Amino acid sequence: MGETPDLHASGDDPSRRDFIHIAVVTTMAGAAVGIGWPLVNQMNPAGDTLALASIEFDLSKVASGQQVVLKWRGKPLFVRSRTPVEITKAIKDDGAEMRDPQTDEERHKPGKAEWLVLIGACTHLGCVPTFGGGDYGGWFCPCHGSHYDTSGRIRKGPAPKNLEVPTYAFLSDTKVKIG
Repeated sequence: MGETPDLHASGDDPSRRDFIHIAVVTTMAGAAVGIGWPLVNQMNPAGDTLALASIEFDLSKVASGQQVVLKWRGKPLFVRSRTPVEITKAIKDDGAEMRDPQTDEERHKPGKAEWLVLIGACTHLGCVPTFGGGDYGGWFCPCHGSHYDTSGRIRKGPAPKNLEVPTYAFLSDTKVKIG
């Protein structure tokens, strides 16, 4: 009569083999989820852009010649009530040689020349310019010396483009929706 083979000595124990297969498959599935989840999750929109995709602002809070700085999409946003002198100066400079040519009329809504809405980040490296400095009476970027006029157009310095005008619309004479 033949002898019964010793399963433990040969390593052919079916229950042990099944456990190893289940453990390997489970580990691989966990690793796949661990690697795949960040790749899928990064495709979701950022939380700061969802909350501030558009904002409304009451313009009656801004006196003539003043500027309010809001935060929109993680960037500063300038809402400026320009004086007649600033508007006249900007229109007078429409014919000047500029790196990023635009007329003053292209930078505000028709019939609303007194309201200028700009993203307050220098187009050179993203610093926040201050109003009233520089050679053209507009904004001056203290980081690298870019000078913008009263229409937010680059006139001197390393910035390649004008201060950006975001998409906006007037909801009434005293309310604007940005974004």
